[in-house]
Amino acid sequence: MDQFSAHLDRGWELVQRGDPRGAELSARRALELDAQSPEAHNLLGYVSALQGEFEDAIESYRQAIALDDTYLEAMLNAAEVYIHPLGEFEEAIAMCDGALSLAETDDEVVDALLLKFDALLGMNEPAEAKALCSRFPRGPFDNPAHAFLVGRAFYEVGELERAAPLIEEAARRGSDNPEALYYLGLVRDEQGDTPGATAAFLRSRELDFGFSPPPWSVSKETFTATLMAVLARLPPTLRVFLREQEIFVSDAPGVEVVVDGVDPRAALMLDAVSPEGTAPSARLFVYQRNVERLAASLDQVEVELQSAIERELTAAFLEEPPPAPGRDRRSLN
Repeated sequence: MDQFSAHLDRGWELVQRGDPRGAELSARRALELDAQSPEAHNLLGYVSALQGEFEDAIESYRQAIALDDTYLEAMLNAAEVYIHPLGEFEEAIAMCDGALSLAETDDEVVDALLLKFDALLGMNEPAEAKALCSRFPRGPFDNPAHAFLVGRAFYEVGELERAAPLIEEAARRGSDNPEALYYLGLVRDEQGDTPGATAAFLRSRELDFGFSPPPWSVSKETFTATLMAVLARLPPTLRVFLREQEIFVSDAPGVEVVVDGVDPRAALMLDAVSPEGTAPSARLFVYQRNVERLAASLDQVEVELQSAIERELTAAFLEEPPPAPGRDRRSLN
């Protein structure tokens, strides 16, 4: 194996081992040997995204595509970053359409369609997203990840009957996949299988804790300081319902509240504590790892916190309750 290929292989190996900084060094060494290598630019883009450097990632992916305009992998990688966290959905769709024009296998088609589906949902185009689902291959899928992701797409557009068998299959084949088990919990909850849903949610929660926080994750103290800064900026009409001594930070909801129906991936939870005859107020529980999962980058943490807190305080104290409230495990995301 030549030195250039060795650096590329080493870079991807370090990605798999959770060492993005080491992988970046390998990518840059490969580029020193061949600055016109689309593969090296693609690797550098991938590790930049892992480290939360999303604009740099896009620049590297676009450089890879400029060097090889048939580089489907770089197109898909760029589309993923454009969708989340950048939220540049039209750019993502353009990348997906380019990838679809090049796709030759069912796996390539599914990868591009799934990303385009996510971009359409991000643009608030559920009808177009639902129509896109008709283009998925019928399966069965050799790749259990595809069985899950296609099932998740059907779930998100309300096609529970088509989603359920795919998600059940994915959870069975990938029993260590927290995403598949989380959606299995959602499916079982909608089917009225509360014990089955709870078991799936608890297993998903357990598996989530087996993964390290993102490389850009901050200490609990820094996260708490960020939270307090967000709370200080709340409109007075909302801030009045919170007291500093009733604000708590943890990694994720505890087992005891998940069993009671709280989403294990909730970003936060409100718990009313107003004694009779006093002004309404609430305890606020904020779950750092779940907020970081939603944010996907350090500069989006404050955005996610403010959005979630304002939404939940408004719903709890300022809006009329719905006539027949139901349990929605995702309502606090």
